Parts: sequence; structure tokens; C-alpha cells
Amino acid sequence: MKTERKWDTLASDTRQRMEAAAKYIGPGKQVKKEDTVALLKTVIRSFDRVNIEGNNQKQADYLADCLLQVDPKDINNLHMVQSCVPLASHLDMFEKGIAKKLDFAFGGPQAARVAKFISEGKIELGAIHTYLELFGRYFLDLTPRVSLICAYEADREGNLYTGFNTEDTPVIVEATKFRQGIVIAQVNKIVDKLPRVDIPAGWVDAVVESPKPFFIEPLFTRDPGLITDNHILLAMLALKGIYGEYKVKRLNHGIGFLTSAIELILPTYGEELGLKGECCTHMVLNPHPTMIPAIEAGWVDTIHCFGGELGMEDYVRARSDVFFTGPDGSLRSNRAFAQTAGHYALDMFIGGTLQIDKFGNSSTATANRVAGFGGAPNMGCDPKGRRHVTESWLKCGQEVPNMHDLIGDMPRGKRLVVQGVETFGEARAPSFVDKLDAWKLAENAKLELPPVMIYGDDVTHIVTEDGIAYLNRAPNMESRMAAIRAVAGYTEVGIKEDPAETNKLREAKIFQTPEDLGIDRSRANRDLLAARSMRDLVDISGGLYNPPTRFRNW
Repeated sequence: MKTERKWDTLASDTRQRMEAAAKYIGPGKQVKKEDTVALLKTVIRSFDRVNIEGNNQKQADYLADCLLQVDPKDINNLHMVQSCVPLASHLDMFEKGIAKKLDFAFGGPQAARVAKFISEGKIELGAIHTYLELFGRYFLDLTPRVSLICAYEADREGNLYTGFNTEDTPVIVEATKFRQGIVIAQVNKIVDKLPRVDIPAGWVDAVVESPKPFFIEPLFTRDPGLITDNHILLAMLALKGIYGEYKVKRLNHGIGFLTSAIELILPTYGEELGLKGECCTHMVLNPHPTMIPAIEAGWVDTIHCFGGELGMEDYVRARSDVFFTGPDGSLRSNRAFAQTAGHYALDMFIGGTLQIDKFGNSSTATANRVAGFGGAPNMGCDPKGRRHVTESWLKCGQEVPNMHDLIGDMPRGKRLVVQGVETFGEARAPSFVDKLDAWKLAENAKLELPPVMIYGDDVTHIVTEDGIAYLNRAPNMESRMAAIRAVAGYTEVGIKEDPAETNKLREAKIFQTPEDLGIDRSRANRDLLAARSMRDLVDISGGLYNPPTRFRNW
């Protein structure tokens, strides 16, 4: 006898959970603060797949703290699927036994603790993803059963305004709600009328006004006062040897002082090189404060943002020709759309890393620190689905000697993927190693593959204080490795450099020193910076930039 299958088990389960939780939810889907823990205990079950909105910057921190208050005997073995785990509370759940498994993209400040928990068996690691990869899996095999999100404001019906820091909220909500899941939002304020509706009330099950505004990390803010001469030398090398060489107009800057230095010498050294209008016209980028001088000098046409940046709200509002802002004047950031643009529309990605091996593979996941990858693997790869042509993309592809090995005589371009590092990084740890620590992490976490951020075959250029390795010009692995040794300094990789071999690479322009590029090292100093302090950035912005308190030293 054929058994009749039920086709609405998810919807039925959600209905039962919400019926049990109805006593905590008032008009406009509002929940009293004192009922928040009870609500979570009612709608979340052991072994559920749960998303706590942990973005690069904005955090559903109040809901995370409330979830920590449940009894592990009642709720345990949760599978957390979230972009980032930057708060202590995110990992406290694993320490208490409320959560067991983690799929994520970025660890940030909790990087060392993530590594420790993995080695101690407190975290069962699913995978370290790139953002787009994780977002894609939300709609496939990692759909959250319950998502805890955050927004600036809600109205009396439960509509949400995500404002300056929209970030991951739309993709989390849509994946959860359209798979019959439950969405609970913390908001800073409940108001009568919103500036705009970013998430409709029909996609939200409950709203709680948190006791204090959600936490936002100014992740991409760098104080110009901390930029060193070495950062400036690397920036000069990148600008003259890569930006200018390939006329890169569409690009992304990763986090760090190197990219901040590049941004701050665009109006000085960049103009001297005649690159204005030739480079950095279209960017996928958070609103970096160090971009203010270049924007004011007319370098940039368009910036689309992954997230916001504390203190840049008024500046962005006043520069709507550059940033994507709504009719209300505020930024509409969106990490999923920005990552998609980063994957397919950019000609270059430039960022840093913790380690590069002798083959050019790089990773920010080490045995003692699991920083995660964020969006770097999407922007730091050569997307095979790209079909439109730009000058820099085509030029980079034309320089690759073996480009036609598998496609015959068919022409094709290649994205520039640049890793910029000092040969020795934080605490004098070598940036170049014979074997990535990611191998040890894979062993500790029982992963089938070492977590590599950017594979060597995608890396086209490496910039250090010793020069630029043009890996895209290398005819074979042997010459690629020799070029890496040439820029690796006195590390275990660099000390194996053969001077005669390096000279041949210089003649072939596979490796170039600052002197080869006509760069005067003595000019690599803070005199080149368009802004040398946070106060300079405020002044150049016309007072529109309002730095977070911790960056104010005047």
C-alpha cells in the first residue's frame, strides 16, 4: 500500500514552533526584552542549523548573548552557519556545548580561539568558505532553520530598515524565510515610519528592541599615522609596476596598511605617474576613510560597498555620485552583490596574507590562527565564467606563456591577483614558508584539504620590499618558484635564491626590483601621503568624516 507523503513538514514544524512562541510576541511582532531568552528556547531545537548574523562589521550581539543563556541540556549540538565569528559569544556557545559544528568564512579577532577550539575538539569544522560559497550553500544544503539578524530600525508592523550596514541581512533572510524557516531581528529602535523598507514584515517573525545599539566593527579603518615607509615602498611598487603597467580601472583593495598606503598616494605619486583617469575609477570596496583624498581629487567614479564603515555615514551621503545610496540618502551596502561584482566584474584584486609557500599558494589559516578567508578567494581567483573584455584583463592574459595549453589558439584574458606582503610580518613571523601551516590545521580539524585562501595558479603578482614577481610571465613552475624566491627576502624560501637565476628573471622582466622600475627608495616616506593622520582625513572630507572615538587622538 502506497504511503501518502507529506509535502509541508517544514512549514508544519515552523507553525508549531511559532504557535508555542505566540505568547511572547505582541502587536507588530514585538518581543519584550525580558522574553527574548524564552522565545529563543521555544523556537530553537537541538541539532538545528542556526545563523546568528555575524558579518564583517555589524553583529546581532544581543541575540547572541541571549542564546548563550539557554541551558545546554535543553538546546545543544547546534550547527552554526554564519559569515563571521568575530565575537567572544559566538565561540562561548561551543564552549558551553550549545553549538557543536561550524561553517563560516571569517574569524577576525577570534582567529586564535577558533584554532584552539578546533584542536581541542570543541568545534567540529564543516568548512572555511568564501562568502559567496557560503551564501550559495544557504540556498542549497546549509539553509538556516532559524536566523537571528539585526537592523537599525523596525516599524510598528515589523518592517526593517537595515540602513548604512545592510551587509548580509537580505541573503540570510531570503534563504531562511523561503525555506520555511524562522527569522528573529534585534533592532536599535522601533519607530512609526522607516526611511525605507529593506526587509518586509512578512519575512520577519519577531522583533526585539535591544538594550543598546548592535556592535559595529570599523574593520577597514586604518590610521594613516601608522603607515610605515615600508608600506609606502610597496605601494609605490604596486602603483608603478602593476596599476600603471596594466591600467587597472576596476579593482578591490583588501584589508591592510599596504592598500591604505596605495589609496593615500594616489593623489600624490599616482598623479605624478599620470595615472589619474587610467586607474582606480571603479571599485568594489567598503567606504575606506583612506579613500577620501583620492575621491576628493576626482580619481573615483563608482564604489559599491560590501558593508559600511563607522563614521563615514555623512561623507557617503554627501557623495552620492560615487556611492550607491537610496532615496533617503543612506548607503545600501550588500555583501552578496558586492562579492558577485568582485568575482566577475573586477580586473584586479590586491590584498595581503599571513603565509605564502614556495609554489605561491597563500593562506590566512595557520595552525594557531584561523582568520578565515572572507571574500578573498572569490576576488583572488581567475573566474572562468567571465566573458567581457577589458584592457588590463586582456593584457595580463596575453602575458601568460601557457595560456593556450588547453584551449588551442583561442585568446583569453586573466585577472590580476596580487599578494602584497612584507617578507616578515607581525612579530617577525616569516611571510614565506616552505609549507603552509594550513596543512597542520587540516590535520587538526580532520579536513580532507588544507584550507588555502588563494591557490598559486591564480596569483599573478607578488609584491614585497625586494620587488615584484610577475608570475603571470613565468613560462613554467621552475621559473615561478625562482621569482618567488627573489622576492622572499631572508626567509626559508628566500635564502635559496640563486643570484644568477634572479638576474635572468630580471632581464626577462619576470622579477623587477624597485631600481629596475625606476623607483627611488629614498622617496618612500610619509611625505608622499595625501593624509598623514586621522585629523587630516577629517579636514579633507570637509568635516563630513566622523572617526570612531578610538581613532581620535586630538
